[in-house]
Amino acid sequence: MADMSAECVIGVDLGGTKVLGGAVDAQLTVHHRAHRLAAGADQEAVLATIAAVVTELRDASEEPVAGVGLGVPCTIDHVRGIAVQAVHLPIADLAIADVMSERLGLPVFVDNDATAAMLAEHRFGAARGARHALMLTLGTGIGGGMVLDGELYRGSQGAAAELGHMVIESEGPACGPHCNSHGCLEALASGTALGREGTRVARDASGSQLARSLAAGQEITGALVTELAHDGDRAARDVVALVGMRLGVGISNLLNIFNPEVVVVGGGVIAAGELLLGPVRRVVAERALEPARSHARIVPARFGAESGMLGAATLALEGIERRAAA
Repeated sequence: MADMSAECVIGVDLGGTKVLGGAVDAQLTVHHRAHRLAAGADQEAVLATIAAVVTELRDASEEPVAGVGLGVPCTIDHVRGIAVQAVHLPIADLAIADVMSERLGLPVFVDNDATAAMLAEHRFGAARGARHALMLTLGTGIGGGMVLDGELYRGSQGAAAELGHMVIESEGPACGPHCNSHGCLEALASGTALGREGTRVARDASGSQLARSLAAGQEITGALVTELAHDGDRAARDVVALVGMRLGVGISNLLNIFNPEVVVVGGGVIAAGELLLGPVRRVVAERALEPARSHARIVPARFGAESGMLGAATLALEGIERRAAA
């Protein structure tokens, strides 16, 4: 077994709107953090951003860095470290693990960002010890991760667990420029959807803080809706509840199909807490079948919005362990 007690790893979570990195030890304690607001508009910019985050953390770390883990929002061949298909970042067909390893002079391990988040929550967090677990990461979009029979499930081509593209409303809104479907969970319950619904409600909810924010020229984002909901604004709370009910429909479907022990909800939207999860559980109680309904726990991610970054760090920790044992 590799002795990681005197070393750390760096985990980097590449999101749709931000990049978060952390220098992490073998107990998954974060010693330093670094972030950027965007990954970059072209491939070289993305690679340069990753390198800059890793360099910043490497310079800040008191311990030597043993390796780097990357969680990226695309279909990944995690064995070869290749981005098979990428719609949110310009890295399709790139052997990103090898490219970044050569650039950084460190071993690099890569996987889908939501799969990485599921890994962290399963090994150390809210799904620890579960044989069957699901995770949804609610941010700009909705990602998914799955543990079946105690192992991460990636599917035959690394494309499994695209839970955000489950259709929950066949005549619903178009999902987006990279998905040809309508009424996907992502289109109706992501952070982007939360902001869009907040904008719609703000136009009619005169007297609400949500409406006043819109009138003042403020962009109605999912984060703002969540903040106002916690402050007690009724219109904002109604928006969060609506998104929670939609999420509950999706989770009901997942319980009926997979019968997990636990469903972990993570990503930035989980900042809404029980204002979101309360409606989720009420819908699940009405729609999901027994015994899956009463068997499953629906819980927030232990690591919150850092699950992806910590999952990327876990990729590195476990990858280094495998290499040492080979």
